[in-house]
Amino acid sequence: MDNISIVEATLNDLTQLQAISRQTFSETFSANNTEENMAKYLEEELSLEKLAAELRNPGSAFYFAMLGNSVIGYLKLNFGESQTELQDDKAVEIERIYVLKAYHGKRVGQLLYDKALQVARQAKADYVWLGVWEENLRAIRFYKKNGFVAFDKHIFKLGDDEQTDIMMKLELKDR
Repeated sequence: MDNISIVEATLNDLTQLQAISRQTFSETFSANNTEENMAKYLEEELSLEKLAAELRNPGSAFYFAMLGNSVIGYLKLNFGESQTELQDDKAVEIERIYVLKAYHGKRVGQLLYDKALQVARQAKADYVWLGVWEENLRAIRFYKKNGFVAFDKHIFKLGDDEQTDIMMKLELKDR
């Protein structure tokens, strides 16, 4: 899949961002969560209003994985006080990397991840961190393969279900 490009998303891409966000989140988590909790999360957390606010936030950045004119995945990064937890000026948070199920195993996630590291290095971050659901074994394997180590846990609320995320980080100073 050599013809995939990574491009920064802007407010003009809001409807595409919502579409890819909802589809990839549903594909990733619907099988392991109730329909009610999924519907609530998609409605509240991936609404046009919430995504527009995230796009306008100067401490966040979104990138699309594009195959021709089609968005097949996306990445969301947070810097400084925009990070969901640590809010460390020397860190970059990978809040989201999602790829359409049809493109799993085709290195699209790796391309988005590589973009995240490139941006983190340009920002002179000491480390990159993220939270990953403890039951998302595919993602945990991906991050471990890329050198991430677990350092804590936190609660992620999906509808009315409190789920445990493993917090992982990758030191950049030695890489």
